[in-house]
Amino acid sequence: MRVCLASTSPARLQLLRQAGIEPDTVAPDVDEEAVIAAVEERERRRLPAPEHVLVLARRKAAEVAARLGTVYDGFVLGGDSMFEIDGEILGKPHTAEAATARWRAMRGRTGVLHSGHSVIRLSPGLPAREAAAVAEASVTFTADVTDAEIDAYVATGEPLAVAGAFTVDSLGGPFIESVTGDPSTVVGMSLSTIRHLVRELGGDWPALWNRAEAS
Repeated sequence: MRVCLASTSPARLQLLRQAGIEPDTVAPDVDEEAVIAAVEERERRRLPAPEHVLVLARRKAAEVAARLGTVYDGFVLGGDSMFEIDGEILGKPHTAEAATARWRAMRGRTGVLHSGHSVIRLSPGLPAREAAAVAEASVTFTADVTDAEIDAYVATGEPLAVAGAFTVDSLGGPFIESVTGDPSTVVGMSLSTIRHLVRELGGDWPALWNRAEAS
């Protein structure tokens, strides 16, 4: 069974590979800011983080699924993530200055990583079917991370382009005290949530294993 990852995220790709899946990859053509702005204007409210990530995950998966068409036989996976502390949404910091300030403010604190998931089943000659859900995981940062460690971590460039300015599966991992919830949620996608959605659409998770080491 084929799987298409509607994402350019190296972390999500690696996560699926570690789970025995070598997906096709297609970059979704979605203007995320415009999508959210349109929804919020239509509904006259600001979307909370769980709704925000679910809207974008669904839009990404739908855009890629539409391009693949019903000649594709398999599952399309879309995802989006946001990190939240005390009601404040922390996206990608982009600059070293922003990442440094964020890390100094986050140490010793706990935030929530919200991850939206959309799975679309494409079958030749049949209408597309979708299942979607949000997963959440709490992340607690170690309190004794030093300014020097933060500066060194930021200098690697890793935290600049990831939600919340941290990773759990790479250089940022030693600065994280604990994760409550599915750890893969913090990486970029909750594998257990994806499995539930695949099963909801009639799929069998082991049938997605297509990497040599999984056979």
